[in-house]
Amino acid sequence: MKRVVITGAGVISPLGTGVDSLMEGISSGKSAVRYMEEWAGYCGMNSHVAAPAELKDEKKIPRQNRRSMGRMSMFAAQAAEQALADSEINVSQIQPERMGCIIGSTTGSAISISKAFEIMLFQKDLSLMPSSLFFQCMSHSATMNVAQYLGLTGYVMATSAACASSLQAIGTGYEIIGSGRQDVLLCGGAEELHPSVTGSFDVVFATSVKYNQTPQKTPRPFDKDRDGLVCGEGSGIVVLEEYEHALRRNAKIYAEITGYNTCGSGSHISQSEDKSIVQCMRETLKSAQITHEEIDYINAHATGTIQGDKEEAVAIGRVFGSGTPVSCLKGHIGHTLGASGAIELIASLRMMEEGIIYPTFNLDEIAPDCEGVNHVLKPVKKEINTILKNCFAFGGINASLVCRKPGKPE
Repeated sequence: MKRVVITGAGVISPLGTGVDSLMEGISSGKSAVRYMEEWAGYCGMNSHVAAPAELKDEKKIPRQNRRSMGRMSMFAAQAAEQALADSEINVSQIQPERMGCIIGSTTGSAISISKAFEIMLFQKDLSLMPSSLFFQCMSHSATMNVAQYLGLTGYVMATSAACASSLQAIGTGYEIIGSGRQDVLLCGGAEELHPSVTGSFDVVFATSVKYNQTPQKTPRPFDKDRDGLVCGEGSGIVVLEEYEHALRRNAKIYAEITGYNTCGSGSHISQSEDKSIVQCMRETLKSAQITHEEIDYINAHATGTIQGDKEEAVAIGRVFGSGTPVSCLKGHIGHTLGASGAIELIASLRMMEEGIIYPTFNLDEIAPDCEGVNHVLKPVKKEINTILKNCFAFGGINASLVCRKPGKPE
């Protein structure tokens, strides 16, 4: 199997545009969560908090491309442009059929889907439906639009596994490049906010509802007072590249991907389960051909839900014990759903580069059911050579990825 490295990264997050804005917000202890006053009028909706991102300069995307893009596809296009610029890849110099993209999301554009239903149900005149609306609603809208915008003609795929989507996209890209079928892939995920998105979690009692008046105190991953997740939006895209291809152009290498696994629990459609999480992490370590002692940092999924955080903490404890540092970034940016794995992986790679682990924001008192692991409660300076990133999704879908610092001996 060929070696696969990460040579570029781009982010649109609730903390701003670009990786630097994301890391400045995290390092300074900022929260992007706010009260969504405009959601208060929705009958039956209990959670009125979210972490919105700012869509800026979207008109720089030519109208011909932009008209088929919903909000999340524009996020993805902008993050992809950042990632390409960061990698210093000249797309015109890559053999066309050897470069593509894999970008995941939970659904198509939630705003556009809502608009389509409003036309059908209230106006009852399908002639009012814009011809471009379908392309915004498709489940592969983000990856299709990025490929069209950038003129990519290699593999174009979409992973759609809710909160595991972008980590599955990166893992799939790792396997495809590793098999020798592509040289370069843009991989990641995108998501957008809409009341229907938070409402979908609200009806299954998974959202945070106690902090509507104090939004920056939620979500609270692993905390005794956690009460659910907070939805966010944005996009995270990384450039995956075959190792020798990257060396030939003298590319900066952020990390090498050395292990990946995804699996299902087969037990419950909405509740995480420690047994399958254990299986996923152990198979990922096996794929990377390392032991649990060689992981220097775990970036947890940790959404702030009662069940999910408990099951993940138990699973991490069973595989890693209480030695490996663990933290989560959702206290800062909320749960960006299909984009979360990529955005949080990019932040973890920056932590690895700088030798610092940032703590879990809003983790004031570790919940008794989340004890037994090494929760990071304040910034820790540490040499980080190997990291593990977790993502878990509705449907019992688990994904874990291992990355190794460039130059670390094999």
